[in-house]
Amino acid sequence: MPRYYSAAIRQNPNSSQLGSQLLPVMEYGSSSDPSQSTFSIIDEDHTLANSVRFTLNQDIPHPSENRVNIRVQTTGDPASEVLKDACQDLMLMCRHVRIPVVARDAHVINFRSSNLYPESLAWDPLMQHFLLGSLRQRVITAVSDSGIVETYISDTDLPADASILGLAVDTPRNRLLAVVHSYPPLPPFNALAAYDLRSRRRLFLSPLPSEGIDAANDVAVDYNGNAFVTNSGGNFIWKVTADGSASIFSKSPKYLAETNSPAEDDDDDSPQNYVGLNGIAYVSKGYLLVVQSSTGKVFKVDAEDGTARNVLLKEELIGAEDIALRSDGMAAVVAPMKELWLLKSMDSWSEGAVYDKAEVNVQRFPTSVVVGDKDRVYVLYGHVDEGKKGDSGRESFGIAELRSKRENEDESVWIFVLIGLGFVYFVFWKYQMARLLKKMNKLN
Repeated sequence: MPRYYSAAIRQNPNSSQLGSQLLPVMEYGSSSDPSQSTFSIIDEDHTLANSVRFTLNQDIPHPSENRVNIRVQTTGDPASEVLKDACQDLMLMCRHVRIPVVARDAHVINFRSSNLYPESLAWDPLMQHFLLGSLRQRVITAVSDSGIVETYISDTDLPADASILGLAVDTPRNRLLAVVHSYPPLPPFNALAAYDLRSRRRLFLSPLPSEGIDAANDVAVDYNGNAFVTNSGGNFIWKVTADGSASIFSKSPKYLAETNSPAEDDDDDSPQNYVGLNGIAYVSKGYLLVVQSSTGKVFKVDAEDGTARNVLLKEELIGAEDIALRSDGMAAVVAPMKELWLLKSMDSWSEGAVYDKAEVNVQRFPTSVVVGDKDRVYVLYGHVDEGKKGDSGRESFGIAELRSKRENEDESVWIFVLIGLGFVYFVFWKYQMARLLKKMNKLN
């Protein structure tokens, strides 16, 4: 029967029990076979044991007391020497630990499609691609993050030369909602179309009730499948239920309080030259955020009864075309001839503040903003201003990620904090390894 022994035994002078001993490192093994031993390290836990286990390629169970047991069996070398070598390797690894600071480039997608002139943009989280509505064609196009273009839906039942000005993905119901509008001199047409995202079959085409000067523009959808469509000409909001029933939903006098009705404009009363309510986004707390291009106002609209109130901002977002919300509640608003605003609110959008701004390429006329994968904010460069003048043969368009410089600075601060923590961690482990090696030397 093999004889077991203990090593590195020292007396504990403060112990209340006569003759009790503290064993910083205990080695249990056969005196006739030094190639296999179990080491018991006192006052250590699985943090150290797992690190040593990594260098030894051993499995260590989570301890239930303030000691760890490491079983080492070799093909001939003394187990104590192998354990010491593993600890040395661990110390070397700790010396080479570095926290990399990697600055990821902004994601830019350039794609080609003749005379597409995309006006609207949506993100399909299931298929992981962008969906684009065209100003000049009755198509919805899918664009991958590598710029591969596919005609996703082509609906020839829509009026010829109709525009798809707004898109929204209804993920719970696997639907795509599209706002269809015909610009003059085409016959007036304003409708909401719903398509199944997988079969690409149209589910319904709901004409929107007319009030004379109408320009259906953007769309948002709530968790119940109700769609809300802005009217840039009439300055009100339509509602279309999940089964396609359309009605006028919100017609607040606040929408007209600080702007002239197009009917009062003697020079030109056409809706395409007057942009009222435009971009719209649904907030999960039960309300909508709507931007008004002509005044730069942002409205908070109750999704149940349609009552509206102004969001108090110190800056008017004149020319705002679209709005999108990140999961952290920050709103991104884009104006084609200005910039991208990032807005924050601490009181559910009774008041808001411009947190930061990002420069846009006004030459490419960004008309839509969307939040894509990992809460990244993208704008669509569709050259719509050029497309409104007619087909010019343009083929190149783009989708570009825009970032907040202020957020990047905040991230840089955290990187330095992590570097500091990593350095502290390294110093701590260096101390631990030196302490362990001191204990291991007592085995010899």
